[in-house]
Amino acid sequence: MDKLAGQFHYQDVISLFDNTFAQSHNTRLIKGDDEPIYLPQDENFDFNRIVFARGYFASALHEISHWLVAGEKRRLLEDFGYWYCADGRDEPTQRKFESVEVKPQAIEWALSLACGHPFRVSTDNLSGWQSCRHQFQDSVYKRLTELTNGAFNERTLLFINVLRDFYNQPPLCLQRLNYQSNVSTSALNSELTTELANNGIANV
Repeated sequence: MDKLAGQFHYQDVISLFDNTFAQSHNTRLIKGDDEPIYLPQDENFDFNRIVFARGYFASALHEISHWLVAGEKRRLLEDFGYWYCADGRDEPTQRKFESVEVKPQAIEWALSLACGHPFRVSTDNLSGWQSCRHQFQDSVYKRLTELTNGAFNERTLLFINVLRDFYNQPPLCLQRLNYQSNVSTSALNSELTTELANNGIANV
């Protein structure tokens, strides 16, 4: 088992999330199979379900991030009422996809840093049109800076602090990232990803 797998267990995230939101928002985090999905309560389940993929730690954080973005009305709808076009998207569809992914991935970055887990942006289109991944990362980072200047909602702030406490992380400070925008592909390698994950975000 590698170091990260030994440090981060999806069962912990489930426990932390459910202990925080199961009672107040009737919502639970569920380990699923291949496809993540959000399912509001129905005739078979008397609670809302955030289903993440295959027990992946990063998938759990990503799906939680979408839930944290969604408002009260959206949380009454399957997958929050958003469209999803599978891998293989053309350029216009991919650009639309990325535009709605910026905020959730910015929040996912915040959650990842709050527990010291590596973060990597996802354009999620391996067999379709390829955008510039690093420009998308810049957009996510820009949104992160906006959110950390007092724009996180109460649920997000609460869960960031829950993660920080559990994983014994220091106060989040954006300056520690030393993020460089519009860097070359060669510069944005796995070492940067690890460096980002080992630092914090902004005063939360």
